[in-house]
Amino acid sequence: MLVVRPVRPADLPALERLAGSATPRLTNLPAHRDRLEERITRSQRAFGREVDFPGDEHYTFVIEDRERGEVVGTATIRAQAGANEAYYTYRQETLIHASQQLNVRREVQTLSLSHEVSEATLLCALSLDERYKGTSAESLLRRARLMFIAQYPERFAEILAVAFPGFLDAEGESPFWNSVGNHFFARGYQDINHIAGVRSKSFIAEVMPQFPLYLPLLTPQARAAIGREHPAHETPMQEMLAEGFVRSRHVDIFDAGPVIKGERERLETFRRAAWHPVRVRPAASLPDAEPAMIANQKLGEFRCVVARYALSPTGQLMLSPEHAEVLGVEEGRAVLVAPLALPAVDDVYDEGEL
Repeated sequence: MLVVRPVRPADLPALERLAGSATPRLTNLPAHRDRLEERITRSQRAFGREVDFPGDEHYTFVIEDRERGEVVGTATIRAQAGANEAYYTYRQETLIHASQQLNVRREVQTLSLSHEVSEATLLCALSLDERYKGTSAESLLRRARLMFIAQYPERFAEILAVAFPGFLDAEGESPFWNSVGNHFFARGYQDINHIAGVRSKSFIAEVMPQFPLYLPLLTPQARAAIGREHPAHETPMQEMLAEGFVRSRHVDIFDAGPVIKGERERLETFRRAAWHPVRVRPAASLPDAEPAMIANQKLGEFRCVVARYALSPTGQLMLSPEHAEVLGVEEGRAVLVAPLALPAVDDVYDEGEL
């Protein structure tokens, strides 16, 4: 049985392993023991704090395979992306250059340094053991965070954002970084990615150019990478688009990976979630039903699992004793339930503001 729960100090070795095996390596999940220890401490503090509005809280979760007794994935929510320091992105824009004398009118695509995403809640730092990719564990880990946000909306922003890793070439290099950032930092992409994860990102505003970047001046490879997710993240991207997120004009400043955004109340998990009182019944007697995410109502002891969405004629959710025990709920207690399946959707690009 798989369960998503808040991270604990004992999970540190698993976080180290997951950070080291992430594909590609994640800036917001550095394979650095001290930073990961700080992440766990910060998360425990956030879960234990009374919060009326989003701030610098980081909520880190893990997914545990209880049969193996092993933590096999992790994911984080940053309540406010730029609570302590601005969260920088590049914003894609269009400038018009025209001359009546020459009878010329050209639309030129540009990238402008922006910190508009700073106010959004950021879903980030997701890494899952390779053995569980492509299974319900991946969806559960990714979307259990939405089940948590749905229960504690005062802790998070109305707009949620996800920054996906950008395209890298066969050598693990970023064509975008080599065409842009490398000229200002004289460091390789992997090096700067590690520095950004271990240290403060204040150097971004100090060194990166403040003026718009004209895309025609970049290499063809760099232009092609803008807004393109890493191949390993194409399926997760499609799932989040099906959830109701849309592509924004913003991209990562290092590798130009896409930043998607969603209005909280328009996402599928929020729209389709419902509260049901629990009825505990033997597993063998439960009727067949579609799988669903089921979460308890305990802040610091939050739990989310996948089980059958089996309702009684009176609207009670029928759970096996095993699932009830993992969730820490008794008969009559209410749980939040949302279908695991998502509707098919075409790729969507948002022309408006984030």
